[in-house]
Amino acid sequence: MEQARTETVSGGANIKWFAGLALATFAWIAAYANLAPFADGMVRLLSVDPQTHFGEAMRFFFYDTPKVLLLLTGVVFVMGVIHTYISAERTRDLLSGKRLGLGNTMAAGLGIVTPFCSCSAVPLFIGFLQAGVPLGVTFSFLISAPMVNEVALALLFGMFGWKVAGLYLTMGLSVAIVSGLVIGKLGLEHQLEDWVRAIESRGAAATAEDPLAWPERIQAGIAHVKEIVGKVWPYILAGIALGAGIHGYVPEDFMAGIMGKSAWWSVPAAVLIGVPMYSNAAGVIPVVQALLAKGAALGTVLAFMMSVIALSAPEIIILRKVLKPQLIAVFVGTVSVGILLVGYAFNLLL
Repeated sequence: MEQARTETVSGGANIKWFAGLALATFAWIAAYANLAPFADGMVRLLSVDPQTHFGEAMRFFFYDTPKVLLLLTGVVFVMGVIHTYISAERTRDLLSGKRLGLGNTMAAGLGIVTPFCSCSAVPLFIGFLQAGVPLGVTFSFLISAPMVNEVALALLFGMFGWKVAGLYLTMGLSVAIVSGLVIGKLGLEHQLEDWVRAIESRGAAATAEDPLAWPERIQAGIAHVKEIVGKVWPYILAGIALGAGIHGYVPEDFMAGIMGKSAWWSVPAAVLIGVPMYSNAAGVIPVVQALLAKGAALGTVLAFMMSVIALSAPEIIILRKVLKPQLIAVFVGTVSVGILLVGYAFNLLL
């Protein structure tokens, strides 16, 4: 009798959580469907002439801000639920003992579904090395995790369609896999800092985990939204504000001349500009959208985006605690070449 009562209470709790999730999903869809009327209404409310540069910038801001936040919230929630099935320990165990090639492909694929930016992926990078994951395989994960993550893909799909998102996914994974293979073949394990090499390789002890109920998984998704969106929203607002300024005030001929297909040097220049910067996909994609609207070439802009989120200056500073300068130089050089090839390929294909 007591067990039946417990199951009834549990079933009622499940129904409440699923009903709440259904209501939130309906509200999300309704909000996303009314982005344009909302932006137009805000411009009118502020008594701004939409035909002026300022009016165009304001409409861009009021349209893109809720759009990016809605996309980010939806994707992060779904991935937060998925992450209840995937832990850092399981990821590490999957890659332990894998050879180059298969291991690089698995590591790059896992990078897509793990919630790490370029800086937060570094501690896991160290854990992989401690667990005996080959250096080249570990680098494939380190490159893929920030560059080809679910947020970047979702925002690219929402703003530019499946073709651009699919090409970015394919080429981003290629950069991660090939770069990891190259670094692995060079045999640069001696370029790890001594304290990392001195740590004994050991596998993580298997721990028994109780399966979570669906209300707990939904709560984990909500917590994931609070954590991730809570961290990145200032970057989003800053990126959209910059994008709005570019959209409203920068002449089309100016951006087309600097970042257009005709300028062969535009792709390496974009990479050089992007490396010292630090942002994430949510913050930089609105800038990408504004640059494209002003006539910049897609490959050039995406090369800029990749360099910002995959080769950030803070990441390189943190890596210096783990890697000697020669290995850092090989890492930056290999990934930079891959990004350059992606930029030129996009400009040729699209």
